[in-house]
Amino acid sequence: MEGLTISWIGALAGLAIAIILILRKLNPVYALFLGAIVGALLGGANLEQTISVLISGTQSVMGTVIRVLAAGVLAGVMMESGAAETIAQAIVKKFGGSKAILALALATMIITAVGVFIPVAVLIVAPIALSVGNKMGISKLALLLALSGGGKAGNIISPNPNTIAAARGFNLDLSHVMLAGVVPAICGLIVTVLVASLLKTKGVKVSDQDTLGNDVDTSKYPPLGRAIVAPLVAVILLMINPIGSISGIEALSSFKVDAMYILPIAGIVGMLAMGQGRNILKYSASGLNKMTATVLILIGAGGIAGLISASNLSAQVVGLIEASGVSGTFLAPLAGILMAAATASTSTGVILATGSFGEAILNMGTAPLAAAVMVHTGATVIDSLPQGNYFHVTADSMKMSIRQRMGLIPYEAIVGGTMTIVATLMYGFLL
Repeated sequence: MEGLTISWIGALAGLAIAIILILRKLNPVYALFLGAIVGALLGGANLEQTISVLISGTQSVMGTVIRVLAAGVLAGVMMESGAAETIAQAIVKKFGGSKAILALALATMIITAVGVFIPVAVLIVAPIALSVGNKMGISKLALLLALSGGGKAGNIISPNPNTIAAARGFNLDLSHVMLAGVVPAICGLIVTVLVASLLKTKGVKVSDQDTLGNDVDTSKYPPLGRAIVAPLVAVILLMINPIGSISGIEALSSFKVDAMYILPIAGIVGMLAMGQGRNILKYSASGLNKMTATVLILIGAGGIAGLISASNLSAQVVGLIEASGVSGTFLAPLAGILMAAATASTSTGVILATGSFGEAILNMGTAPLAAAVMVHTGATVIDSLPQGNYFHVTADSMKMSIRQRMGLIPYEAIVGGTMTIVATLMYGFLL
């Protein structure tokens, strides 16, 4: 494949074909592979070169894939043990009904931040949200914005696939990317609460019928003190190296353990703390099963990222930016926004943005950490479009129609846009 440059027209055509096929309900993995194959052929590659493009692209995401699979142990423990539900219930009870929007947004943010996938986090908190909304007269629109906005904020500071992809895309430690997203995440949470509060009376309200079957037996859930052990261990171990670097403590600075080790260890320690050691096989198998779909999509995204990387598309985009006089700093957030919108997935969007535009972003003079945070936050702006599963999972969780769920997208974009603007100002211009 050495010396091969695929036409940017072929790269765009391949991406467009993949999007159309996803919208036509073809499995996203096959859609991404077919888009990559057709795009490479249209862009001037022969059959043998096309295979090389796909293999090269999928190989580039393997580092992310093995870390995502390792994260499955922590995710399985948090979801299967009831630890995530315990944390969510505790937060909502602590704040009470008067601060319901804040409580729901914060609960989803924290559940996502400790390593639970954002669709699963919404599913966990949704029954609580429907119950609270029914009692307080809060609309479904406001409730789901609280959950989705809080989840987006938690997602950029979590050990989830999207954050792992952002870190690996720019050869950074996962902990550094998580820490760098804290301020944008807090701003996202604040905007979520403000906008959702303004929408409390807008749209369809929660009916008594919507809350049927939402009563959850919490008697078998672990107490809060034990439920937080796994995420607490993960955070402490992930943060030791950055803290050592900042404080100058050599012993801490030399402690550098990859997230591939830390996340499973945290899951196992948390499992033992909850007295669930006998369920290690069950929980790890469940976590692996939940990660499988994400891993397959990441591999598919790697295929089409290989197509775009082998093309001159990034050079064309850079040329347009330079000709327009716009700061090259904007390439990072724009790449995240466009790729996540195309695939309706934060993690897939990050993979495509870093794999396709990563080198061009760095060549613009953007520092790797700044690039990672701007791409990552940009991928949260319009990643909840109907061609992705997050749109439908969240609609079902709140018993909303497709039309009602569509009405939420602009407000979700406000939350993601706020985090992107804050990240761009902080890391693109001020720091």
